[in-house]
Amino acid sequence: MITPRVRGSGRKIIINLGEFNVFSSKGLMQKRKKIPLSILLWRFLGATVFSIAITCFFFVHHVHVSTTSPIHHQKFNEKIHTFRDLQSWTQELVPVHLSKDPLSASKLNNTRGDTELNYEKLWKPPPNHGFLPCTKPTLNYTTPENSRGYLLVHTNGGLNQMRTGICDMVAIARIINATLVIPELDKKSFWQDNSNFSDIFDEKRFISSLADDIKIIKKLPKDLADATKTVKQFKSWSGMDYYQKEIAALWDDFKVIQASKTDSRLANNNLPPDIQKLRCRVCFEALRFSPHIEQMGKLLVERMRSFGPYIALHLRYEKDMLAFSGCTHDLSISEAEELRVIRENTTYWKRKHIDPTEERSKGNCPLTPKEVGVFLSALGYPTKTPIYIAAGEIYGGETHMTELRSRYPFLMSKEKLASIDELEPFSNHASQMAALDYIVSVESDVFVHSYPGNMARAVEGHRRFLGKGRTISPDRKALVRLFDKLKTGSIVEGKKLSNKVNDLHQGRVGLLRKRKGPISGTKGVDRFRSEETFYANPLPDCLCRTESSPI
Repeated sequence: MITPRVRGSGRKIIINLGEFNVFSSKGLMQKRKKIPLSILLWRFLGATVFSIAITCFFFVHHVHVSTTSPIHHQKFNEKIHTFRDLQSWTQELVPVHLSKDPLSASKLNNTRGDTELNYEKLWKPPPNHGFLPCTKPTLNYTTPENSRGYLLVHTNGGLNQMRTGICDMVAIARIINATLVIPELDKKSFWQDNSNFSDIFDEKRFISSLADDIKIIKKLPKDLADATKTVKQFKSWSGMDYYQKEIAALWDDFKVIQASKTDSRLANNNLPPDIQKLRCRVCFEALRFSPHIEQMGKLLVERMRSFGPYIALHLRYEKDMLAFSGCTHDLSISEAEELRVIRENTTYWKRKHIDPTEERSKGNCPLTPKEVGVFLSALGYPTKTPIYIAAGEIYGGETHMTELRSRYPFLMSKEKLASIDELEPFSNHASQMAALDYIVSVESDVFVHSYPGNMARAVEGHRRFLGKGRTISPDRKALVRLFDKLKTGSIVEGKKLSNKVNDLHQGRVGLLRKRKGPISGTKGVDRFRSEETFYANPLPDCLCRTESSPI
């Protein structure tokens, strides 16, 4: 019988199952001792277990700090957008260490399951009916003429209110033939953020990419610093006639016009195609976040992607939102009183006396964290679904998050995905933190909001424009009635409730459709206010058909 040999430095080792022999370099055999077969087997098994334990330790550690993993269940995972599919607005400046493949969609104990049925029900994006972004100007569009004066802009509100306002102001500058001075951001709102335009947005890109539309400068020329200017609050939801006649006429007396507010100053509908396309070019192409925000946003997206497909939940349960809306359901008496005092002392909030029960019954209140948990469960999302909480500080903290977390323990946020050092440059700037949430939300597989505020509408519109995944808009009025029945026991959680909730939301998953006009019977400002906002749904103005499939 030929015995296996292992060559070493100076000695040969011969291994038999019954004994261990060592030959010296001179060929002399020294017989040491016989070791029983059982002991050898135990040693072999011990070494094997130890090796497996060490391998698992390094693998688990690697999964925790990295996002690299083989792709399993390929059929399911190919259907879900991966980090490599990030749209162009988030593809620039990708650091080398972030360019790794994501983990498989099945990482969390097959949470989604590798089944066609599960994918269709929970994650499949709505059909795009052949629509693609279409923002190029028409053949009649010309480069800007010599401007008649300068437009100063003072934005108002939070990040997304300022973003859409800036987009409107670019369009208005085009309409009245003005040179736009880089907008001054709101530093006096509830968020008290002292960020400048270049802290949040890519200023260089903003100026250069709109060069064929309007002229943009960083500062007003010195010789006009003391010039007489008019400060004007443009009328909300105004059309071409208002700006071409009333506002443009101000150039006869002034070289500088200052817009004191920017939110909702331009009509949603009945504007020339080139003005609507310009608004889309500004919002979705020119107005990018600054490089340091984009880079951090990509990092958060990749870390969420490492857990598979995820939901981004815009949970509007911050103190200012509840105080403004007057919604106090499930709050304590002391909490409700604190919110009432805030509302009373905020001078620019017009509504002071609000009936919270009536507001909730009308569907005007944001869903509570508890209600969101019931809603997602009824839709069929399993308990281990990764959920990114896109929100500011939740009112009441963990006390109001307990029931949502009991259903969905895998709740993530900026603060959990990134270290203190990584978030330090953004932590004292509410608008920059909101920008990070915006990026993660736009790139999510499913986006859900608890209230259709400025961010929810902006994310919904951006996802429609890019053709991203599902965007679920809860029917709050109908859900409140179901939640109340749950509380009284007239209905219980289970198949019946799930069927009702799913039936209610079949058409509320971000379907591509034409923008809704005003509610029938409304007049004046209420008529414009009732229209679906342009930035929540830029169809048909900024999306073109590539095939003839019915909507």
